Amino acid sequence: MKIYTKTGDDGTTMLFGGGRVPKSHIRIEAYGTVDELNSFIGLIRDQNINVHHKEVLKTIQDRLFTLGANLATNPGKNNAKTPDLLEADIEQLEQEIDDMNAQLPDLKHFVLPGGHTTVSYCHLARCVCRRTERLTVLLAANEPVDNILVRYLNRLSDYLFVLGRKLSQELNIDEIIWNPRK
Repeated sequence: MKIYTKTGDDGTTMLFGGGRVPKSHIRIEAYGTVDELNSFIGLIRDQNINVHHKEVLKTIQDRLFTLGANLATNPGKNNAKTPDLLEADIEQLEQEIDDMNAQLPDLKHFVLPGGHTTVSYCHLARCVCRRTERLTVLLAANEPVDNILVRYLNRLSDYLFVLGRKLSQELNIDEIIWNPRK
């Protein structure tokens, strides 16, 4: 199989299920940003972190492929079969957040990104996740998008924030608290 097809040389791309759209289409921007997010998740997973976090992140990467496939599907093509995100996928993120939060000190201040490269990667992924969510919401304002995709992204950004805090704890790094000027 060749990697290049030359069919996109005119600035369009094929949606799953058929139909071509400009590469600048909001749908393409949304699922392209899912791909960017997935790459950042891979970067976190490649760090020296515990096996449980790596397994959860691998599952998240799989779910992001599912999410991207849904966004890449032509909404007018009902015969296109894509895997589904499930309520259980959101519940897994919530359980992970709750488990990590139970081991963390209460959050009483805003936390500045940084302190350790691995923690910074979590914050970068969180920001890309929020951008992905905004693009998906924008797409949903114009075309059919299953709401579970937005909900998953919203919960994932929370997970990434808490994971950053948890990794700070596990790496024995002090969180950097934002102290506003008075």
